[in-house]
Amino acid sequence: MLSLDLNKQYQRIKEKVDKRLQKVIDEGQFILGPEVDELEKQLTSFVGVKHCVSVGNGTDALMMALMALNVQHGDEVITTAFTFAAPAEAICLIGAIPVFVDIDPSTYTMDPDGIELAITDKTKAILVVSLFGQCADFDRINRLAGEKGIPVIEDAAQSFGATYQGRYSCNLSNIACTSFFPSKPLACYGDGGACFTDDPVLAARLRQIRAHGQTDRYQHVSLGMNSRLDTLQAAVLLEKLTIFPEEIVWRNELALAYGASLNDEIKAPVVRFDNTCVFAQYTVEVAKRDELKNFLKTRQIPAVIHYPKPLYQQLAFRDRCKIVGSMQHTEYAVSCVLSLPIHSYMEKQEIRCIVDAINEFYFPVCANF
Repeated sequence: MLSLDLNKQYQRIKEKVDKRLQKVIDEGQFILGPEVDELEKQLTSFVGVKHCVSVGNGTDALMMALMALNVQHGDEVITTAFTFAAPAEAICLIGAIPVFVDIDPSTYTMDPDGIELAITDKTKAILVVSLFGQCADFDRINRLAGEKGIPVIEDAAQSFGATYQGRYSCNLSNIACTSFFPSKPLACYGDGGACFTDDPVLAARLRQIRAHGQTDRYQHVSLGMNSRLDTLQAAVLLEKLTIFPEEIVWRNELALAYGASLNDEIKAPVVRFDNTCVFAQYTVEVAKRDELKNFLKTRQIPAVIHYPKPLYQQLAFRDRCKIVGSMQHTEYAVSCVLSLPIHSYMEKQEIRCIVDAINEFYFPVCANF
């Protein structure tokens, strides 16, 4: 009941999705079919950028962005340790070094002060994660980067559809990357992703990279990869994009319902005054986090810890990274954050049930009175 309900969304647009999928099957253009081109055009229009390059998944998008910016072995890329592994993984896979800085304690996004301390002659990019559905402080980050001539990449896997000072996520940096994984705000029925940029040179480079470094068939001018969005997934996304703005409104209404109901033991998410949020997760700070999570599990409420360990403590990265400055806010966040269920097709009554269960955990006498 409380988990992501993809079927309820599908039933809403079933006839149109089925029609689009059948058209792709009938025409047989499963790779870079006309729906892919149509989707890229619609995504550029939605975001407000000049170029969209669809790719196989969000992690590939990050790697391709780094490759397009010519980040190489031994270079440093400043990023955050409080996120999923993909950004650091992409950096390491091309032989560069992730340089971790601390987070803003209110939004959990990268702290610009930490970025400033981390910039060196080896810094070749700043990879900013817009976390839990809202964007980082891009004004300050872009200003710092611009002064040093360092390109900025936005990882917008969790923030597609959010805005910062009136501009959409994916329209805030040199290159932006997003994911269409099924649990993301805008999602397909498998893996998918995209890169966004206003720079025609970077766009051409990204298109070249996604097709094995080819400028034309069998003309390989550089190393690339095989990362193309399936036409079937593009067909699904075209229909989902038509209802996406309304789904963002619904997510925000649910977030407001949470905020109005939670007790004082819970610190609700903070959305910056100049941001809008898509609430990819509804992540709160709680006391007795692990105990609460286990209690909610007994009530069939799937709360999730995003993220239980900073990336510099993960075996895959701890010998491949640098840490700059104090990580006190990162260390605190991993000890107390908990993501409560949220998706566009939840009912407000379901939120009431979740809040009642939380109150039962913290105030058992009152709950049983």
